[in-house]
Amino acid sequence: MVMSNTSATGSFIQNPILKGFNPDPSIVRVADDYYIATSTFEWYPGVQIHHSRDLIHWQLATRPLNRASQLDLRGNGDSCGVWAPCLTFSDGLFWLVYSDVKRREGNFKDVHNYLVTAPRIEGPWSDPVYLNSSGFDASLFHDDDGRKWLVNLVWDHRARPTKFGGILLQEYDALAKRLVGQTHNIFPGSPLGKTEGPHLYKRGDFYYLITAEGGTGYGHAVSMARSRTITGPYELHPQWHVVTSRIFPDAELQRAGHGDLVETPAGETYLVHLAGRPIAGLQRCPRGRETAIQKVQWDDDGWLRLCGIPQEPQMQVPAPDLPCHRFPEDPIRHDFDSETLPPVFQWLRTPFPERIFTLDARAGHLRLIGRESIGSSFEQSLVARRQTSLAYRAETVVDAHPQNYQQMAGLIAYYNRCAFHYLALTFDDVAGTCLQVFSCAGDWPVGNLTVPLEHPVAVPADQPVRLRVDVHDCALRFFYALGSGPWTRIGPVNDASLLSDEVGQGDHGNFTGAFVGMAAHDVSGQAMTADFDYFEYQDLL
Repeated sequence: MVMSNTSATGSFIQNPILKGFNPDPSIVRVADDYYIATSTFEWYPGVQIHHSRDLIHWQLATRPLNRASQLDLRGNGDSCGVWAPCLTFSDGLFWLVYSDVKRREGNFKDVHNYLVTAPRIEGPWSDPVYLNSSGFDASLFHDDDGRKWLVNLVWDHRARPTKFGGILLQEYDALAKRLVGQTHNIFPGSPLGKTEGPHLYKRGDFYYLITAEGGTGYGHAVSMARSRTITGPYELHPQWHVVTSRIFPDAELQRAGHGDLVETPAGETYLVHLAGRPIAGLQRCPRGRETAIQKVQWDDDGWLRLCGIPQEPQMQVPAPDLPCHRFPEDPIRHDFDSETLPPVFQWLRTPFPERIFTLDARAGHLRLIGRESIGSSFEQSLVARRQTSLAYRAETVVDAHPQNYQQMAGLIAYYNRCAFHYLALTFDDVAGTCLQVFSCAGDWPVGNLTVPLEHPVAVPADQPVRLRVDVHDCALRFFYALGSGPWTRIGPVNDASLLSDEVGQGDHGNFTGAFVGMAAHDVSGQAMTADFDYFEYQDLL
């Protein structure tokens, strides 16, 4: 996937630099190359790593957690899975720390932190080393004396004003491949609270600690503290927060927080952070949390501050003095002619993709193998790509032969198991082979599925059907066509804004972003197959 900043002109970077669902960025520079790792939650393979040489243009380089020995997300709930990866480089190796959150509801968080390494960003990536389970958002710091330290939020399940119990520090022994020595709680956070997402740095005589605070919604922020010793005590930044949108309700980039720092060879410093771009007049972000970048400077007092308006994230920021390096643009259309899935696509949870899709059963087609229902958190056949604009068009063609109403396949706009709009080829006792629109509005519990009151639309049982979805802000419309015939509207105007973090399970209770793609479900257990000849996606804004 290419994230090309075509609107960047002259010496500016246009935000966001990674559009669509790309939260919790961790950045590292190795010589002239920059890499950003972002969270993938329940989507497989785990962790997206993008590459750039100028901080303007970005291309997907790899998703390193791609086998069962590294990651198995079957059974993980919505917005669980891979949280807040930390990517660093030391001793000739890339080091990637990640959390696998198994459960997030209620008082307890069942979460395990792991470390993998690789000599090159493309791999091969090692099997994981288990670190701890005390909390999430683990991060590795390589000190200049050769020692390595892990920091992570500690989760406190007891009844208190906050369950964010501070930032833990413990040494990591790279030879023994385990944590050693005493655990230190080094930072309780600012009065804003909900302190998480720690990253440690050393500059001059100080250790600097950056954290995310205020929750990942509209009160989010990047905070900073420093200490002359790694174990603290840590002094809070005079402004508390380096970047935040919470006091700038009109800022185009909202929800700004969870940051990481990188320095160019010329000594310029940049901070990457997550942000959301809500639909105008509506606090909903179908594109999820994206990655933005800000230029920052070290002032005479030794504190980091934003260049420009203090604390407010900017859509345009000064670019570094680096040669322009563009990547080829992603194609609009994928014809599934190769032996591997195009990198723009991901699937849900399972490390065994051969159970849910294949590219070699029928030449030039992606074949999905219908498994469990759309409400399953274990094994369902759904292959999709990120929504990167508030206006887009996506199209595919499905060739399937459902024999009963438990079998369906088609085009889906998907946020999670409780929020989706699905144009499916299925079977009805009266209409026979037909098209039907299924929608779920983000309600809880799982399975609160609504079906439009209109009758299913009968279609021929012996020919493929073209399917299309058009999205413009909150309006989502489905279309179908037979053969080379014209497009025909089907179903109501659906609410696209329901496919956002802010819908369901409370305010910003979810953490991913909207996808659009292909799906096949067969709850009869007969594993009906569905062939897709191509998939097109085009942003319209």
